[in-house]
Amino acid sequence: MEAAKNAMTSGFPEEMNFEARPPASVRAAPAKVFTVTELNNCIKNLLEEAFPEVWVEGELSNLKTYPSGHVYFTLKDSESQIAAVMFRGHAQHLKFSLEPGLLVLARARPSAYVKRGGLQVIITALEPKRMGALQLAFEQLKAKLAREGLFDDGRKKPLPMLPQRIGVVTSLQGAAIRDILSVLKRRYANLEIVIFPVQVQGEQAKFQIAEAVEELNRLAPPLDVLLVGRGGGSMEDLWAFNEEIVARAIAASRIPVISCVGHETDFTIADFVADVRAPTPSAAAELVVQNKAELARRLGDLKRALLRSLQDRAVRWEETLRGLFRSRVFQRPLVIYEQKSMEADEAARRLFLAWKHRGAAAESQLRAIVEKLDVLSPLACLSRGYAIATKFPDGAVVKEASQVSQGERVSIRLHRGRLVCEVSGIQN
Repeated sequence: MEAAKNAMTSGFPEEMNFEARPPASVRAAPAKVFTVTELNNCIKNLLEEAFPEVWVEGELSNLKTYPSGHVYFTLKDSESQIAAVMFRGHAQHLKFSLEPGLLVLARARPSAYVKRGGLQVIITALEPKRMGALQLAFEQLKAKLAREGLFDDGRKKPLPMLPQRIGVVTSLQGAAIRDILSVLKRRYANLEIVIFPVQVQGEQAKFQIAEAVEELNRLAPPLDVLLVGRGGGSMEDLWAFNEEIVARAIAASRIPVISCVGHETDFTIADFVADVRAPTPSAAAELVVQNKAELARRLGDLKRALLRSLQDRAVRWEETLRGLFRSRVFQRPLVIYEQKSMEADEAARRLFLAWKHRGAAAESQLRAIVEKLDVLSPLACLSRGYAIATKFPDGAVVKEASQVSQGERVSIRLHRGRLVCEVSGIQN
């Protein structure tokens, strides 16, 4: 056992001695007979004792995460592969997401799965081969949120011109809060500042920052703008501002958010998702409020420009009025009355003539209509000796002799007057 352990610990020995034994069928009495489980356990123990820890480089494939949180996958290169498992206790501390095809360095413990007799490695740590774990996690989350549109300019909210209530999410122990308060006091002292103290690094920092942004959004009356950030540090120190929970809290904020994390060269996910990115906490404070003196100078410039504009306009109005005063109308105002009076007389004359002309035409037209009616009127026939007979007393016109009976009374309409007669005879 000790020889085997030494050989395995040294890697691959230059010479390995194997004892030549005849087949079991020709042996008299075997020294030891193993069960399958015993043999697999021996192999497992030999591997774990010989290789307590190794580093393996390989490509990830066949990834599968179980509800337990354990991750099973295969590590492979161009010629071989080996099964691997990373238990939940180690997997939950990974900063980046495991993806098929990712080349990694794995800290592992070779072992065997006794029930199936399969060789495997138990992974306790993983590092990306081509970039650091934090940088890979940063790039993965950045790409994910960009695909969702959280970095789009169209969703960015403008900063208020003159905010009255400002929220600050940072640590009370860092230099950032002192720098922010100093700038705000110097540039615009009469502001209401609401500070929500949080941890800015460590395991709990991401939860506290996200909660602070959410809580400040619920304040009444609402805040005008939020400053979220901290002073400089390493990528590990700033990592809380690269967490997805913080990015989504900032993106969901109804209040405009200025991110101010680290120094000018530091970029975090919070910077990309915030409405405005400031290179430092001090710069964020300068962005959020205008300097009183600058504002006063600007107002003075606007006032002077307004006065000049009014004076120029007044001069133009004065010149216009002077021109009017010099005009013929102002010199002889009766000219307008005289001219308009003559125009009114002329209009009345034309109107009278028009009405007279229309009256004569209407009279002539009416006379023609009357003449036509006279020609068509049955009364005109009476004047030429004709008469109209109607039954008495209902007035029905008699057109045929058969309409009346002997002894019946009829009315005869003449040109002048009417006769009532009794029928004494009928001729058809």
